[in-house]
Formats: sequence, C-alpha cells, structure tokens
Amino acid sequence: MIIVLGSAFHFVYEWLGNWRPAALIFAVNESTWEHLKLAFWPAIFWSLIERVRWTKTGNGIANFFIAKAVALYIMPILIVGIFYSYTAILGDNFLILDISSFILAVCVGQYCSYRILSAKPLSATLRPIAMAAIIIITICFLLFTFMTPRFFLFHDPVTGGYGIPGN
Repeated sequence: MIIVLGSAFHFVYEWLGNWRPAALIFAVNESTWEHLKLAFWPAIFWSLIERVRWTKTGNGIANFFIAKAVALYIMPILIVGIFYSYTAILGDNFLILDISSFILAVCVGQYCSYRILSAKPLSATLRPIAMAAIIIITICFLLFTFMTPRFFLFHDPVTGGYGIPGN
C-alpha cells in the first residue's frame, strides 16, 4: 500500500491544480525532501490502518509507536543515503535506481516495524520517546514545504528553487 500510494503521491499535487493545502501531503517539486513525502505520508496512513488491526488483535500494541517511529525514520534515511551514495558514484541519478531505492527503503522500514511489533514488549520508557519522534518528523513534513530551509535536501534541481514553485 505504501509503495502504490507513494507512487501516486508524486503526481497528486499537480493533478489537484497545485492546490496549496495539498502541498502539506503531496510532493510539490523534485527536491529530495519532497520525494521523502512519498514514503512518509503513505506510511502514516498505513499506520492508522495497522493501529486498528493491532488494537483488535491485542498483539504488539505495546510496541506500536516504537515500531512506527523506527519505520518513519529508517525510510527517509535509507532513501537519502542510497540516493546520494549512488549519485556520488555514478555522477547522475537514474529513475530506475530512484524507484528501487524507494521500494527498498519502504520494505526495510516495514520489515523493521513488523519485527518490533511482533517482539515481546519493549520498555515503556521508549513509548513517549517514540511518540515525540513521530510528532517531530510529522511537524517537519508539514512545515518545511511552506517554510523551506535553504539546504541541499530541499533544493529543486529542476527549477532551482525551494518549496512550492512560484513562492
């Protein structure tokens, strides 16, 4: 679900006629940061579905927020690490490698999440830390499209700009 939604999320902002509120969730340019939304928001939506499932079964609920925090951080770290590593080696980016790194990052993130969910309960001290980590990364994804840092991750190589085109 994350991979399918993430693939569609690349185009939704444009499909919606560049509707500014959609910029909160959907990629607005070709920067690395905006591409991270393609994994982040579908993973959040999938987590909501998983939360219902795990609550009904009672299994893994103690580790839920820890598992989701780990996945939400692993995916962007892997995407960024793989992208900048292979482009440094090859000198250019290639769509097939971009897509492959996205798929790999989602699979690794979800695998780690599953392993934590299915493990025996971890320390209760980790839960509020995990919840805070989720809140922090969510705030970053919500804010940085509109208040875009002038940092290489946020630079759109197509337009040369940052954040929403035309801002």
